[in-house]
Amino acid sequence: MKITFEKEVICSAVVPLLSGVSTKNTIPAAEGILIEANEDGSCVLTTYDLEKGARVTIAAEVIEAGSAIINASKFSQTVRVMDGSHITLTVDGRNCATIVSGKSSHTMSALNGNDFPEIPRLISQQGFQISGKTLREMMYKCLFAMGVNDQRVVLNGLYFHVNGDHMKLVSCDSFKMAVCGTTAQIDSLEGSEREFRFIVPNRSVSELYKLLGSAVKDDDDDVCIYINRKNIIFVMGDVTFFSKLIEGEYINYDRIILKNHRIAVYADRENLLSALERAALITEEKVAGSSGRSHVKLDASCGLLKISANSGAGSAYDEISVAQEGDDIVIAFNNRYLMDCLRACTAERIKLSLSSALASMNIEPADPETEETEGNSELFMLLPVRMKD
Repeated sequence: MKITFEKEVICSAVVPLLSGVSTKNTIPAAEGILIEANEDGSCVLTTYDLEKGARVTIAAEVIEAGSAIINASKFSQTVRVMDGSHITLTVDGRNCATIVSGKSSHTMSALNGNDFPEIPRLISQQGFQISGKTLREMMYKCLFAMGVNDQRVVLNGLYFHVNGDHMKLVSCDSFKMAVCGTTAQIDSLEGSEREFRFIVPNRSVSELYKLLGSAVKDDDDDVCIYINRKNIIFVMGDVTFFSKLIEGEYINYDRIILKNHRIAVYADRENLLSALERAALITEEKVAGSSGRSHVKLDASCGLLKISANSGAGSAYDEISVAQEGDDIVIAFNNRYLMDCLRACTAERIKLSLSSALASMNIEPADPETEETEGNSELFMLLPVRMKD
């Protein structure tokens, strides 16, 4: 196999491909890029770590057609630093790859293209398309609450529910939950269903979120999403990202959310977040002999929300003005989780709904009518921790 690429083209193509590369897989081929050079002048580049993968097709000068697998990390580093505007890749019969650009050359070992893992079928008649910007904004609100190695496998991912022109995303672990919805222009593929429910694994979600940031250049750029029984495919321009789905039925998250809280605290989100970030100087400090990080305590009374934290490293105290309905309350949270919830929330003014020091708290926009008129909704739920003092 012998191919000549434009350096700018191959460097741009390699970036999204790294999202499908495994760094912990025992199969060497899963750490590589499958390069398939076709006689028609196209070159298909694929990565796949047995759970998720990426594919990019680029134009190239194919001198000799063929296929080979080259370690993705080494290939990416090499083409990026090569001197010259064009790069020629040659793989001989002994699977020795030579990369030449200008007066520079580099050799590395390759694998036979036939050794690449069998990738899922990347075709389906079922699916829909949606604005890439809308999808990324929705994912941002839920990324932080996905489970990691949770015994309930369905929680180790992001739940999608698409029904007509409405999409809802849900993520949840043992401490926090994010539920976000939007009404958008969602175009089902011709002959496709109008309702979809699926769970994308957390690692795939994280990589997809990064890809959307680079692949979606314009607000009008759509993402085509194809779904089959076990896999999902996202097509973003020249980039195709695919992933296995988590099998199983998602939890009945609506039943978990408390809806009749006795106390409501209305606060400026940025003011509260700033106070929590100052408290993090104490709560994030690891103290010798301590079994874990300290909590942050919220004390709502007399139109003030007092934020305090204590640990062997010191103490912090802050207060902000709030509006309050109901009784006074003192409650404690994992500070990092609370900050994650506030960062994900897009409202300038928020409502904290509480009942007791041991009941979950809901965080949502203080003016839901404004959100709902735009077809958007967001709610974040966080469990408290038992206070040590």
